[in-house]
Amino acid sequence: MAENDTSQEKSEDPTPKRLREAREKGEVARSRELNTTLVLLTAAGTLLVMGGSIFTRLREILTNSFTVERDALFDPTTLHAMLQLRITEALLMLLPLFAALIVGAVAGPLMMGGGGFSTKAMAPKLSKLNPLSGLKRIFSLQGLMEFGKTLFKFVLIASIAGSLLWKLSSTLLGLGHQPLEQGLMHAGYMVGWTFLSLAAILILVALVDVPFQLYTHQKKLRMTKQQVRDESKETEGKPEVKSRIRQTQYEIARRRMMAEVPKADVVVTNPTHYAVALRYDPTGMGAPRVVAKGADLVAAEIRERARAANVPLFSAAPLARALYYSTRIDQEIPAGLYVAVAQVLAYVYQLRTATQSRAPQWPDRPTDLPVPDDLLRRAPPSEH
Repeated sequence: MAENDTSQEKSEDPTPKRLREAREKGEVARSRELNTTLVLLTAAGTLLVMGGSIFTRLREILTNSFTVERDALFDPTTLHAMLQLRITEALLMLLPLFAALIVGAVAGPLMMGGGGFSTKAMAPKLSKLNPLSGLKRIFSLQGLMEFGKTLFKFVLIASIAGSLLWKLSSTLLGLGHQPLEQGLMHAGYMVGWTFLSLAAILILVALVDVPFQLYTHQKKLRMTKQQVRDESKETEGKPEVKSRIRQTQYEIARRRMMAEVPKADVVVTNPTHYAVALRYDPTGMGAPRVVAKGADLVAAEIRERARAANVPLFSAAPLARALYYSTRIDQEIPAGLYVAVAQVLAYVYQLRTATQSRAPQWPDRPTDLPVPDDLLRRAPPSEH
């Protein structure tokens, strides 16, 4: 199969179909560094904004937890109720932090690969238990990149953390001389700013990892030229099938066009190479409309159907070529041919009136029809 063919180089970008199938399988670009950075930044921002109140509330919870009446210490029911109350208070205190962590955890995947849920990604794969595949992943470019990122993060964060601790050492020691509530609030702000500074450093790692993950994901989904051709056959059909479909569509359109010939007012001919059937309804059309046209054999069939339906044939070589080249089926004629076609239609109407009334004098046939040269030089459009 072409899917498993490794003899060809995967030099083609993935098609929309392949990208869609990969997304359905849960195979999208992901950056753990971006996820970690966003989670830590949201947590740090929450601590910076609410750190003081969280630490103050924590002090109140601890104070209330250790301030217990002597009789309550010997009552299991009371202690159980107090424990439930303190746990509830602690969860409510940390609820904003948990919400911020959830937002940060969801934002990362949405920024990289968009939303989506795939059950196929949850299915167990025995291939992941193969130790050879595991060693291959470890010593691959992806594995080396992960090792380099981990080492870089360790050195970077350790250096920044050591510098911050050295700079804030005197402030940390001074917290013991402050009142308890003030010291807790001060400690909360210090933790928030320190945490935010360390999390902001990870932005550098994410800026390197995100483009690398996008490139790796795109490279993984690349296709060989044979795969592109096979997919084109699957989605659009084989060339012979498409040719047969086009032929069938052409035949249907041709039969529909021929059915409109008897409704035409006149058929302008070349006289043998081209034939264009025109119809004009002054109440519903702004200009005469082409109901059928063709060349050679198709033109001969149009003329034959016109004769069978008593539709007048008007031989005018330049006008027939101009109509054939510059019009499409079921569209109005161009403005440059209004005068010439009007003269032809006027002649046909006069001829019809003279025939019905058996007038002794027939109308004069127009000979010098004005046809712009630019309409004669146009390339022939599609007939349908």
